[in-house]
Amino acid sequence: MRRGKTRILALGLLAALLVSSAHVPVPSGDVASAASSDYQLLAHLIAGEARGEPYLGKVAVGAVVMNRVKSPKFPSTIAGVVYQPWAFTSVADGQIDLPPDPESYQAAQDALAGWDPTYGALYFYNPARVSSLWIYSRPVTIVIGSHYFAR
Repeated sequence: MRRGKTRILALGLLAALLVSSAHVPVPSGDVASAASSDYQLLAHLIAGEARGEPYLGKVAVGAVVMNRVKSPKFPSTIAGVVYQPWAFTSVADGQIDLPPDPESYQAAQDALAGWDPTYGALYFYNPARVSSLWIYSRPVTIVIGSHYFAR
């Protein structure tokens, strides 16, 4: 029992250390690789969709994008997922064009690295702002901040 608690505590401390001390590399505008453009686009989407949310919620929004890329139900690229018609409010209202904050860049990096705090969610929504009731038919995997994450 004690070994399990120690292991959980150690993992929690490691995660906190990684989040608090992480360096946020922001590629310069002259870098033209696919990985850089995916990173930039994901950071912009996270900033637009999860502004004001806790860090874990920002990573979770990025994870939803990555889960969609892996799913045969969605486009197979980050740009395809982000720009799929009616998929994200921040694309429709132009918030995706606002500059991301450092935390959104770090969240994008963590999501691209495979961190998924959503347990495989393909959707997220804020129940205070839902405009289409079909989302309530999706099973919720976790609630982080004001977002519900669902499959």
